[in-house]
Amino acid sequence: MFAVIKTGGKQYKVAKNDVLIVEKLDVNDGEAVVFDQVLMMGEGDNITVGSPIVEGAQVHAELLETRKGAKIIIFKKKRRKDYRRTKGHRQFETVVRVTDILAKGAKPAAAKKAVAKPTAKKAEAKPVAEKKAPAKKAEAKEAKPAAAKKAPAKPAAAKKAPAKKAAAKKPAAAKKAPAKKAAAAKKD
Repeated sequence: MFAVIKTGGKQYKVAKNDVLIVEKLDVNDGEAVVFDQVLMMGEGDNITVGSPIVEGAQVHAELLETRKGAKIIIFKKKRRKDYRRTKGHRQFETVVRVTDILAKGAKPAAAKKAVAKPTAKKAEAKPVAEKKAPAKKAEAKEAKPAAAKKAPAKPAAAKKAPAKKAAAKKPAAAKKAPAKKAAAAKKD
């Protein structure tokens, strides 16, 4: 079964379990979305066309995520005028999965609660971590009595730092007054 719905000023042909990217909707992730503007629906040769919409028809979907779309570059240029402007824009979009298409008077199937399924890697990692945690606790319990029996460790001998050689200072050069100043000083 398929349906043509209208949302965000655009029309989309959808079927059950289709993933669809539409204009931003004000709904939280995992919540149900109902599209009631169904323009056309059908299955095989049985097609119903609305005028403008099919009365009582609905498309139920689950909101997967709200995100920003691809960047659109806006570039303006006026030749020979040294004028160039570049801007970018990312439009918000909503990703939904169609769960059910209902004709007039039909009831939706039992709503399933959205449950996050762990990936295979995460599922495998958790049991391994659980197995390691009890082993560490057991080792810690065994280590405490052994540590009490040991004598305190001897303090490490302090290492002497090698003596640094004092840098030899050069004697300051005696300053000599210029000959003209010395001659002027003698006249006074």
